[in-house]
Amino acid sequence: MAVHATHDLTREYRRTVPSTWWLKRRTYFLFMLRELTALFVGGYAAFLLVLLLLDQATFASVLKSPVSLVLHLIALPMVIYHSVTWINLTPKVLVIWRGEEQVSPTLILLVHYAAWGVISLAILGLAIWLCGGKTI
Repeated sequence: MAVHATHDLTREYRRTVPSTWWLKRRTYFLFMLRELTALFVGGYAAFLLVLLLLDQATFASVLKSPVSLVLHLIALPMVIYHSVTWINLTPKVLVIWRGEEQVSPTLILLVHYAAWGVISLAILGLAIWLCGGKTI
C-alpha cells in the first residue's frame, strides 16, 4: 500500500494549454500555417494522382470545372508558401564545410532557390511539350 501512496504524491504537474496557444505569437501562427499548408499539399498531390487515372476527355472536363479552378487558386499560394518556408529552413539544417571554412548560408539558400526555379521551368517545358503547345 505504501507504494501506491508514494506514487500519488509524485504525480507530475501538467499545465493546461489553451487550444488557441498558436495565436499568441506571430512565429507560432506562421508555424501552424506551414503545417496547415502541408495538408493542402498532400491533398493536392492526391487529387493530381487521381486525375492521372482518368481518360483524356474526363481529365480535361475536370480541369475546366469551376471547382477545379477554385482548388488550383487555393492550392497555388499554399504550395508556394510551403515550398518557400521549406527552402528557407535548408541553411539551418544543411551546414556544409569546405575545408575549415563554412559555406555561406546565403549561398546554400540561393542554390536551392535556383534549383527550384530550374526544376519548375523544366516541368513547365515538359508539360508544354507533352501537350504539343495546345491548351486543354
